[in-house]
Amino acid sequence: MSDNTGRQVFTALVLAGSRGASDPVAQSEGKSHKCLVDIAGRPMVVRVLETLLASPSVGDIVISIEAPELLAGLPAVAAAVQAGRLRILTSDATPSRSVLAAAEALDSPAPLLITTADNPLVTVQMIEHFLAEARAGGAEVVAALASKAVIESAFPGAERTYLRFRDGRFSGCNLFALTRPAGLQAVSFWARAESHRKRPWRLIASFGIVSLLLFLLGRLTLEAAMRRASAIIGARTTVVQMPFPTAPIDVDKVSDLALVRQIVAAQASSGQAANS
Repeated sequence: MSDNTGRQVFTALVLAGSRGASDPVAQSEGKSHKCLVDIAGRPMVVRVLETLLASPSVGDIVISIEAPELLAGLPAVAAAVQAGRLRILTSDATPSRSVLAAAEALDSPAPLLITTADNPLVTVQMIEHFLAEARAGGAEVVAALASKAVIESAFPGAERTYLRFRDGRFSGCNLFALTRPAGLQAVSFWARAESHRKRPWRLIASFGIVSLLLFLLGRLTLEAAMRRASAIIGARTTVVQMPFPTAPIDVDKVSDLALVRQIVAAQASSGQAANS
């Protein structure tokens, strides 16, 4: 799908399923789902939805959650559904299977932007930057990463999970793009990986012991790792390095929630628009 300038417009999929009763963030806030946790007066899922609605490169939006009725009472959700911009789908048992189920339910499975409902600091600027780079790169599977240097320029000592490569350490930003239907091969690979989470040697075997050792030893550059991933997945895979320090800050832990609330409060006091 394209807009009136011929630019590729993406359907956006928001993964909002619960981790179950063990989710520490939901538990700490007395919510059934983390996506319903309030940040400065708005649930996280509403913050993500409003950003997507304001993004020129996003067309239709889908939220995947195992209990769609939980979103029915949110005015922003109801308004987007009534306007024809939003559909709510019932999620599957795992994130990857939820993506595959959503792709089957869509008239066209690509181009597809995938994000999560616990990504409340995502902005229009981030999405537009990421999708512009995804269009230009020509790959079928694109992931957003931010370098440790970018993150620590604003948040020195921040606790993030980093992937280690020869040319730096990078953290994921919960933004993925499938620019063509062939990109769904990456999701199928993800589903197989999830099925092996209790038998990690099978996942290791899928990558090959040489690739795994090179990665663990930090011997692969990011570009080389993407070439190997492309060969394994069967679809050209690349990354977009995000220049935004807040891009990889999602809400996995209670400490993350405190940090996000602190950032949102600082943005509000400085007059910075939430979706800028």
